[in-house]
Amino acid sequence: MTVREAGQTTLAPAGDDAVRPFAVEPLDVRGRAIQMGPALDAILARHQYPPVVATLLGEAIVLTVLLGSSLKFDGKFILQTSTDGPVDMLVVDYRTNGALRAYARFDADATAAAVAAGAASPGRLLGHGTLAMTIDQGAQVSRYQGVVPLEGQTLEEVAHTYFRLSEQIPTRVRLAVAELHRREDGAMRHGWRAGGVLVQFLPEAPERMQKRDLPGGDAPEGMAAPEPVAEDDAWVQAQSLVGTVADDELTDPAVPVDRLLYRLFHEQGVRVFAASAVRDECSCSRERIENMLSRFSAEEIAESIEDGRIGVTCEFCGKKYDFDPAEFLSATGTAD
Repeated sequence: MTVREAGQTTLAPAGDDAVRPFAVEPLDVRGRAIQMGPALDAILARHQYPPVVATLLGEAIVLTVLLGSSLKFDGKFILQTSTDGPVDMLVVDYRTNGALRAYARFDADATAAAVAAGAASPGRLLGHGTLAMTIDQGAQVSRYQGVVPLEGQTLEEVAHTYFRLSEQIPTRVRLAVAELHRREDGAMRHGWRAGGVLVQFLPEAPERMQKRDLPGGDAPEGMAAPEPVAEDDAWVQAQSLVGTVADDELTDPAVPVDRLLYRLFHEQGVRVFAASAVRDECSCSRERIENMLSRFSAEEIAESIEDGRIGVTCEFCGKKYDFDPAEFLSATGTAD
């Protein structure tokens, strides 16, 4: 299928691991879509997560890419959950140059027990806690962070809660992760794929975005909350169309994002823009870890020594770093 921007410029197909921005102007909708393959598979396979944990982290990765790829400056977008469930932390770090890393912390016994009991839904695995989304533009600019209660049985529902309470932008998200087994060169190969679509209602007229009063009420004291405003017909239609997307459509390599967008919005007319690549790349380095250790006290350095060395393993990529404690003890003035 040929993809054209504004009906004129021919664009290369997005393919795997590339975010496709798009606009459906008759519906005042803008959004992004992605299918992930090798980059996602590398991140998930590296830690050999249980399937339910890999699926949850995969959804978080897709959501982070869909959100972070909208940033128009150099920096990074970080999604992090902090909860009391078997999977007590998800962290996804997306840099605007396309570099991506992610990690899930989980209790293996509690997760296995949840699976055995048939209680391994995303909501139960995460439990109660918070979702934080952070925009980091570097040391010279203050971070922006939105934190909301982690409410919902899926990450899609959690994302909708975030936008309703924090951004107040009408937003609809679809996420899916698939575990694949395929025969290749006479052997069975295992892999992960994922996909997602995010649409936002952004009309030029502000009154068309009016929503009902926020939970808890944002009307001045003594004044009745405004009557709920009916949702705009264009936004209702956009949500309905996105709601028809099946999970297998989001992950099927035979239905790439450009074909999916055409299926959804060909009657209204969808305008697409150049896709941006995403790659598996950690930002850890020996220099960064040295800087971190140089700030440790002598007592902290001593506690970090094992078999005469200091070993540090990056939780994201699994790379191991080895250091001589004498370098840091001399810096604290405690070396012989």
